Amino acid sequence: MTSPGAARVRQGGNLALLLGPSVLLIGVFVVAPTGYGLYLSFTNTQLTGFAARNPQYVGLDNYSYLLGSDDFLESLGHTGNFVLWSAIIGQTVLGMLAALLLGRKWLRGKGLFGAAVLLPMVVPEVVASLTWASVLSPRDDGTLNRLIGLFGAGPVAALQEAPMLCIVVVNIWRGIAFAMIMFQAALEDVPDELVEASRIDGASAVQVFRYVTLPLIRGPVFLYLLLTTITTVGVFGLVYFLTQGGPGAATQLTSIYIFERAFQYSQIGLGSAASVILLVVLLVLGLTYVRLAKVDV
Repeated sequence: MTSPGAARVRQGGNLALLLGPSVLLIGVFVVAPTGYGLYLSFTNTQLTGFAARNPQYVGLDNYSYLLGSDDFLESLGHTGNFVLWSAIIGQTVLGMLAALLLGRKWLRGKGLFGAAVLLPMVVPEVVASLTWASVLSPRDDGTLNRLIGLFGAGPVAALQEAPMLCIVVVNIWRGIAFAMIMFQAALEDVPDELVEASRIDGASAVQVFRYVTLPLIRGPVFLYLLLTTITTVGVFGLVYFLTQGGPGAATQLTSIYIFERAFQYSQIGLGSAASVILLVVLLVLGLTYVRLAKVDV
């Protein structure tokens, strides 16, 4: 007979064998790069020049420069607006509406509706960028200008006149499918008995959603907000391809600022410090979401 101590040792060994590869991968591809980036943020490392071969420790100089830089603070503001309107408000609201519509028995053509919503998620980012660049082209043959031309309006340069609105709309278009999938799965777990009882008591559809459905899916909603905030903060290719942070710095998100500092101006240390600041902001937002959702971690 195996002793309890030996059984616990064997169970611990099996657990280590199962989790070992995952822990190793996380350590190599997440923890190590993060630690190295944190180290670089305290140096004046560059891609070219003397500092590329002999980087010096500069302490908090990079952080003090960034926190006093109008360009960096402005990029944080642009990122906040972008995340707020495209992810927290746009994708969440429209994704919830799409999920509620798919749950209605009277809706016809659910397959076609769901496919239309899911299509943007499976389209590669480069293809999506090219498509929207054609739609928003300032030329007369641009898709948007052709549509408004049917009503007698002249051509508009949307990416130059309303660049932030354009990238918000494009990002909503790209992310609404993920929101719909998560919310649809959460809505399926809401007991039909509670909904029917509320309707029998005279509650309207809006009241049922606000006082019955929404509290029951609180956890999934805040989990989605956490995930979409993280992914939207990291959006780079879509925005860079459409506007390159312009015109001027109107759409210069922090991800674009980091790219420019690190690779265009070769200031790796400064770009790493900006990344660390952005990581801290995300951690604060993540903890806030967890507290609001009342989820223990």
